[in-house]
Amino acid sequence: MLRNVEIISAPSILGLRHTGVEYLADSLLRAGLAKQLHAAVHHVPTLNADYNPQRDPHTQCLNPLLLKDFSLTLGKAVSEAVHFPIVLGGDCSILLGIMPALKAKGNYGLLFLDQHADFYEPIKSTTGEVADMDLAIVTGRGPMLLTNINGLRPYVKDEHVVHLGQRDQEETEKYGSQDIRETAIKCFSLTDIERNGVDQIMTSVQQYIDTLKLDGYWLHFDTDVLSDDINPAVDYRLPGGLSFEQAATIMRRLLHANDIAGMSVTCFNPTLDGDGSIAQGITACIVDCLST
Repeated sequence: MLRNVEIISAPSILGLRHTGVEYLADSLLRAGLAKQLHAAVHHVPTLNADYNPQRDPHTQCLNPLLLKDFSLTLGKAVSEAVHFPIVLGGDCSILLGIMPALKAKGNYGLLFLDQHADFYEPIKSTTGEVADMDLAIVTGRGPMLLTNINGLRPYVKDEHVVHLGQRDQEETEKYGSQDIRETAIKCFSLTDIERNGVDQIMTSVQQYIDTLKLDGYWLHFDTDVLSDDINPAVDYRLPGGLSFEQAATIMRRLLHANDIAGMSVTCFNPTLDGDGSIAQGITACIVDCLST
């Protein structure tokens, strides 16, 4: 039996580039996501047409003003959702709309599945893409224009974040990113999962979550956390990753054991999925984890 859900299509690429990620929502909907979930679909207008490939000189980020405006629009849609919202990006910068909306309602945590730490400072980012610094921004690190929307900084505290599946540690060290392992963010890397197994890791995750006593959580699923062997349709590829079954198991256990306010799906690039099979696999994974 499926929970009552509604889908919010929010294909912003303001924190990335025009690579094809803007077609994520359309691709998963064509693969039957709304039909299988019996969900209505709401579309949030993007500002992608105004995308500027040049860094803002004050923040060193791409499109910060556009991102703030889009985030306010997306946050309103999330706040007004009647049923469990599934937000289909776009890139990971959609969290800048989601997390302030939750902060305005109460004290929420973030359960973050991603192959990347997404913890760069703008000056250390080689691109200025907010999609590689979104976790830093929602925890209060970065330019005030983005970290303090509606005076709500930080949108989530470090100790209320659980990061699962990171496998870019070597890259973060190479480029000088801040290290999430040196914060109060609870981290379970891909190496941890491979060494200890999903069941043991999820027991540890749940034990940690049980100590927090929050109003609820947001579940973020960046599809690049999946193995490169089964999902090469992402813009920044790294070897290794989770199987569909592992990802679905992790998300199902999180969804069934906790008060999850909604979930987001990001960074799948359908233009790299020639026959649509990856979109079908991601759709099946989402439907699986939402089944009760």
